[in-house]
Amino acid sequence: MIDFKNGAFFKLKKIDNEKAVSLVSALLISDESIISTYKALRDYVVFTNKRIISVNAQGITGTKKDYTSLPYSKVQVYSVETAGIADMDSFVADCELELYYSGVGKVKFEFEKDCDIKEICKMISEYVLR
Repeated sequence: MIDFKNGAFFKLKKIDNEKAVSLVSALLISDESIISTYKALRDYVVFTNKRIISVNAQGITGTKKDYTSLPYSKVQVYSVETAGIADMDSFVADCELELYYSGVGKVKFEFEKDCDIKEICKMISEYVLR
């Protein structure tokens, strides 16, 4: 389960959705489809038309996985930060998405600078504001 006090996923890069199908297909309901998929070093974040599914690889081999379902219906507030020229800590400008879930807290996703954060923002709005 995501640690909602420190819940963060860093350096997410967009990948082909087909790479996530085997990871999350058993979790999807009949009218749910994958919209976009992002990967960090070993972890994945899958955006569907119903929720965000985080897949956290655990252990040395990464074969043990933790799946957390984050439904759009529970998002109370979200914040998007676009990339700048440089981040003072790493000299790499990244984009950030923070989601605040009722009853559990904040989840932060940090995407690589070439990510289309506005596309993600529009998608989040599409499902949160229904």
